[in-house]
Amino acid sequence: MPASYQSPTRGDVNQKTTVSQSTKSNLASGTATVANLISGKGNDVFAISPEDTLGTAVELLRDKRIGALVVTDSAGSLRGILSERDIVRKLAETPGRTLPQQVKEVMTTNVEVCAPKETLVSVLRRMTDGRFRHMPVVENGAPNGMITIGDVVNYRLNELEHEALQLKQMIVG
Repeated sequence: MPASYQSPTRGDVNQKTTVSQSTKSNLASGTATVANLISGKGNDVFAISPEDTLGTAVELLRDKRIGALVVTDSAGSLRGILSERDIVRKLAETPGRTLPQQVKEVMTTNVEVCAPKETLVSVLRRMTDGRFRHMPVVENGAPNGMITIGDVVNYRLNELEHEALQLKQMIVG
């Protein structure tokens, strides 16, 4: 112990201590939702018509640097999803004759969607169990964003880094 240290004695008056950090102030309040992710990422939705060709879809995927498109009808209602994986399967089945085919012949029609209020943990579980990487966010019956498994994992990693930093600050003071 340093020589200047004096242990408390009975005559000492307990001073009110203040705490600038606490578990409550430093840890995330609540569970991350799709809305949290979308608010940072943006809710851009790149859509294509069922009657468009795969050639058009491939160009859109390339130009937008994305891995999937939502397929919507003229009213904007979700009709399917077209992923790179769908196109690759069709390329293997019909080599040299794939790009002129229509999106509706290749798209996935049984689309798993999520709502903004859904937790990222539940979305990640569904994506992992279903072995797919893209999930449209649907609000009021219309696509309102697209999240990928990479988005969810990256969001969670950033969240964990932030929590670790806050805990470290709490320990150090």
